[in-house]
Amino acid sequence: MGRKIGYARVSTADQDLAIQKAALEGDGCGIVFEEKISGTKRDGRDQLLLTLKVLSEGDTLVVTRLDRLGRSLRDLANIAHEIEAKGAALRVLEQSVDTSTSAGKAFFGMLAVFAQFETDVRRERQAEGIGRIIADPKLRRQKYPGGKQRIDRDHVVRMRAEGHGPATIARALGISRMSVYRVLQTTDPA
Repeated sequence: MGRKIGYARVSTADQDLAIQKAALEGDGCGIVFEEKISGTKRDGRDQLLLTLKVLSEGDTLVVTRLDRLGRSLRDLANIAHEIEAKGAALRVLEQSVDTSTSAGKAFFGMLAVFAQFETDVRRERQAEGIGRIIADPKLRRQKYPGGKQRIDRDHVVRMRAEGHGPATIARALGISRMSVYRVLQTTDPA
């Protein structure tokens, strides 16, 4: 019996891998590769490449959901082919896929098609929204109000006036030093 090797991925740096990692370790994965990068393309996904490289005959690559592995039908098919060529299997925890069985291989194929469909629909909606903005002069003139403010600018300025340095302010407020510098730059009466 081979090893269980886990692969966890989130799309952005501010997302957390803890839930995926716990599920993979709970399933018996001795090794878990982690990555914070978009899954729409394979470029730059170094940990995925390393994961596929260490797979050997009898091993099982385990992911929590199929979309953690990839969103493109072509990428998923290529990844599945690489796994199969190594004599390994793919196991998807939340969707109960196990490509070591015929039914698992068929189910994987269907899920891959749906993952591609979801990506295509999302892209179409984005293009629709952009098209509406371009076509409607009123929408083009509207300014996006932005999200809720996450940095207490007054607190940053007050702490700086009290003599605290940017690193201390950043740690105290749970923000980056660069954010402190930006706030100070826009409030500096220089």
